[in-house]
Amino acid sequence: MNPIFVVIVIALWLYALNVLNRAKLGFWRYLCGSMGMFVIMLVTLRDILIIPMARCVAAMAGVIGNITDTFTPYLKYGIIFIDTTMGSMTLQIDLECSGLIEIMAFVSLLTFFRVYTVYERIIVGVLGTAYIMVSNALRITLICEAVHFFGNDAYYVSHTFIGRIFFYVLTVILYFYVFTKPHIIQMKVGNFSYGDNKPTA
Repeated sequence: MNPIFVVIVIALWLYALNVLNRAKLGFWRYLCGSMGMFVIMLVTLRDILIIPMARCVAAMAGVIGNITDTFTPYLKYGIIFIDTTMGSMTLQIDLECSGLIEIMAFVSLLTFFRVYTVYERIIVGVLGTAYIMVSNALRITLICEAVHFFGNDAYYVSHTFIGRIFFYVLTVILYFYVFTKPHIIQMKVGNFSYGDNKPTA
């Protein structure tokens, strides 16, 4: 993409954030900020990070593959070679399988989530990113093991349904503890606050 166009988009995005901030439109600032940051990160960093992420995911999943001797990672190319009962299969770690989109979405949402301080957002961001990477590596491992034991025909079901459901369940758990629970704790209705821990008689 044209760098000048990207710079113009970023400038307009920052201007919109400034306007929304001065107008004290918190929800719209959060929506504009997180969505804009996600799109900008995806456009500018996708090609830079996709190969390192693919290698990282292949390496993490490969730990279990090497232990069980069911599949072998090739880090240089970000691929996994799976031995099956019906021959062999090569799994390419692409943008979708790398978890990069999910990490960018998480970081974008967290950056504008004002429940945390800046320091807390950095810590939660690092831990959350690591959690997503491990969860995705476990998803890839699950797919590889299914293909190894049940053959190439198991790839579609394990990749499209089982693996995705597994990964999304882990992601929902992360989002609950990072976004939903802290927000509920800080909510206050009248004299009642979810954060109050007063002993009962």
